[in-house]
Amino acid sequence: MFLDPTFILLIPAIILAFWAQAQVNSNFSKYSRVSSTFGMTGAGLARFLLDNAGLRDVEIEAVRGKLTDHYDPRRRKVRLSESTMNSKSIAALGVVAHEVGHAIQHSRQYTPLVLRNMFAPVASFGSSLSWIIFIVGLLFFSPLMIRLGILLFLSVVLFALITLPVEFNASKRAKSQLAAMGMPAGELAAVDKVLRAASMTYIASTAMAIFQLLRMVLLAGVFGRRD
Repeated sequence: MFLDPTFILLIPAIILAFWAQAQVNSNFSKYSRVSSTFGMTGAGLARFLLDNAGLRDVEIEAVRGKLTDHYDPRRRKVRLSESTMNSKSIAALGVVAHEVGHAIQHSRQYTPLVLRNMFAPVASFGSSLSWIIFIVGLLFFSPLMIRLGILLFLSVVLFALITLPVEFNASKRAKSQLAAMGMPAGELAAVDKVLRAASMTYIASTAMAIFQLLRMVLLAGVFGRRD
């Protein structure tokens, strides 16, 4: 079971994931060395965009790491990494504008974001336990546990699918806001490259989840019944 041929299904998704991450690192590294004509730091841009959207109560907080930027909807905080907080680069401003886009989605009750937040606890549970329950079901020939494992992992797939429009829309909002501020076309094109590369990592993770689900179904058919 652990050396089953269905593992080959994951190879395209694994290749896509490595390629997507390489694109993110390459584009961010390239444009993190190019300063924006705005002359604003990532923190300064975040504050400006939040205030301009009427979100003065949303705080900005530093977080360790590189590209660990994220928006926390529970605490209403935009957390900026060491690579963007005090940087004036085009890459940093693009990433920051993207995270502010999530804060705006939250304030506007953007439907895919609302659905993703609802799915998050179930998807987290499914991600942690679905394979354990599934494998136990195979070992003990338990159709109930096999189906439960598959259903739990289905929640992971649904979460990944819902995440795609959330991320695409945040990038669209980011580019729209930067364009409205007067960012030059050349800089906007660079921001687009950075954010497109980042979006590919979400596509890769979604592909991985889908192929893992298909693998589960195939394994259930092969090992989930007695000969």
